[in-house]
Amino acid sequence: MNTTYSDVWDLDVFFQGGSESKEFRGHLETLKKMKTNFEENAIAFHPPQSGSDAGLVWNLIEEAKEVMLYLRQAGAFVSCLEAQNMHDRKADELRGEITSISADFSSVFTKFQQQLSDSSEEVWEELLQHDRLKEITFVLNEWRQKAKDKLSSTEEALIGALSVDGYHGWGQMYDTIVGSMEITHEGRQLSVGQANNLLSSPDKQTRKEIFLKLEEAWKQNEELFAKTLNHLGGFRLTVYKKRGWEDIMKEPLEYNRMKQETLDAMWGAISKNKAPFVNYLNRKAKLLGKEKLDWFDQDAPVAESTSTMSYDEGARFILKQFARFGEEMAGFAEKAFEDNWIEAEDRAGKRPGGFCTSFPISDQSRIFMTYSGSMSNVSTLAHELGHAFHSYALRPVHTLNRNYAMNVAETASTFAEMIVADAAVKEAETKEEKIALVEDKLQRSVAFFMNIHARYLFETRFYEERKKGIVSADKLNELMAAAQKEAFAGSLGEVHPRFWASKLHFYITGVPFYNFPYTFGYLFSLSIYAKALESGENYEEKYMALLRDTAIMNVEELAMKHLGEDITQEAFWEKGIKLCIADVDEFLELTN
Repeated sequence: MNTTYSDVWDLDVFFQGGSESKEFRGHLETLKKMKTNFEENAIAFHPPQSGSDAGLVWNLIEEAKEVMLYLRQAGAFVSCLEAQNMHDRKADELRGEITSISADFSSVFTKFQQQLSDSSEEVWEELLQHDRLKEITFVLNEWRQKAKDKLSSTEEALIGALSVDGYHGWGQMYDTIVGSMEITHEGRQLSVGQANNLLSSPDKQTRKEIFLKLEEAWKQNEELFAKTLNHLGGFRLTVYKKRGWEDIMKEPLEYNRMKQETLDAMWGAISKNKAPFVNYLNRKAKLLGKEKLDWFDQDAPVAESTSTMSYDEGARFILKQFARFGEEMAGFAEKAFEDNWIEAEDRAGKRPGGFCTSFPISDQSRIFMTYSGSMSNVSTLAHELGHAFHSYALRPVHTLNRNYAMNVAETASTFAEMIVADAAVKEAETKEEKIALVEDKLQRSVAFFMNIHARYLFETRFYEERKKGIVSADKLNELMAAAQKEAFAGSLGEVHPRFWASKLHFYITGVPFYNFPYTFGYLFSLSIYAKALESGENYEEKYMALLRDTAIMNVEELAMKHLGEDITQEAFWEKGIKLCIADVDEFLELTN
């Protein structure tokens, strides 16, 4: 008998009562007390004078760790509340409260890090020999380096305090505007997320109509979005200037623990290998009866019999493929489905997009998406389960050794997605189905090599313009259109100039440059996937060992240790791109 899985998540297991939860209010009050205790102890802390201070340092780190866990648990809960119902105003208030607590803690924690980092080189080495501190050496050295790069603790505390309303507030403003937007289609009021799902409709009129309606909605609000983006960029640039950071890429690269040479090698390899993907886009345009592909046709199905899967069928398909890779991954995913970790219901009022967030105190994750039955939805679901599995793999290590960056986070998710996408192609029963599934894989390659390249080009150019002053909405449209034409190597007809307004990633305040790490993760995971296929069975243990190292070394070291590869060279990235070019060849042959 086939199991039926709920497509609505369970949040009551954490705190009952949603945004009005008394349990959650209790959690926040406990968090505030813990934060206050840490503040009192951290303020009294001075740079260590000898290795004998290691015990005190460890105790303070443990206190800080507990505050972080409580903060993350609270942040994850509110993220879920906001996503499941964009009209939950109480959740918006809670977000403001958590942001404020987080900023206060961050200021004191930064001061503690700086005091700790002010110890002499000799004392520092002695501290690192302490039994417990030895385990988190990489993280402590990273703190020390970052502390040297920043302003005084008093100035950094002021930046943190001002960022609540002057920075994070603008990111929340974006969410509020998008949450209030609705599109009317065939007598129905659709949220932005529901409307976006219709861009993959087989009916070309529907696609064009939805795109134009969305474009009009973005246009109506573009002055608000332009103001929001300018203030986010302006705040960031001012902070960088005060710290003496001239390179806009300093923070995103350090955050992702990677070198500029690695990023340049990746984009260099991609830029040299765009021709096959242009051939794919041209063939797709021809199949859709067009000379050139328009932006809104990228997700259009080209095969008539595009198969769909109910949520239960999609879940069973994922479990079956994960089981072929390894028992741990399959068992983990089964638990996620059975214990209602996933919010996938197709209904109005939900936020667009998908994400995975972890509840560290409960050792659980929650996955958010809108599932409408396409194979692309199945891939998205596998992708988010990959994120959750990454958190699961890290459970044995110290909390501070779990803070992996976005680029390696996207590695685990894309790896899981790859397992499912490859299996779907192999199991296709008809030629039409095979075309649809190969094309689903190619759409992802185009997203990572072209769409995200356009975002990266736009964002780097936006910051250059922003240094000179406010960038108008018209100029932003112009920058985006130019970036899309360049990144898609001239293969598009109608572009999407207001994409800068429609993409949440440009407004996320937690991470700068929320774009290139996706492409990194995609290509990096292709190399891991190729290794897994070469090794045959029993690669799961090696894969989990790699995941456990993602937060305690730079990506260049990670690749050398687990793959034996130098990722500062284009040759590494070209290996992954070749696998994607093989998909293009298969698609061209199938549609010849």
